[in-house]
Amino acid sequence: MLSNKDAIATIAVKNLQAAKTFYRDTLGLELVGEEGDQVLTFKSGKSLVFVYRSEFASTNKATSATWQVGDEVDEIALTLKSKGVRFEHYDMPGLRREGDVHVGGENGRSEMRVAWFRDPEGNIISIVSG
Repeated sequence: MLSNKDAIATIAVKNLQAAKTFYRDTLGLELVGEEGDQVLTFKSGKSLVFVYRSEFASTNKATSATWQVGDEVDEIALTLKSKGVRFEHYDMPGLRREGDVHVGGENGRSEMRVAWFRDPEGNIISIVSG
């Protein structure tokens, strides 16, 4: 039923203006729609990201959205860091950290690289190798 349909990341925020600046200017997403002061729609590749005003924003303690970026994890992490993004550091079994990037895999083979950071509302976002 849904297997051939596109999914949309939906992220709750309280401050839509701060979110607009972060998602557009810091992450570089294209703003493609605004519905008053309630919803922003961004284009990211072939996907959409809805950022909407909610009284329940900032209550999620899990990852809200993930971008699969292939072998660009380290480069993108450095670029985001230069824009003031602070990265989350987690102690997780099977992962070691190289700077802000968590790495899993053995001896450089089939390594998964992932970095987590937060938007201005505290939503956790990640970039991961593909």
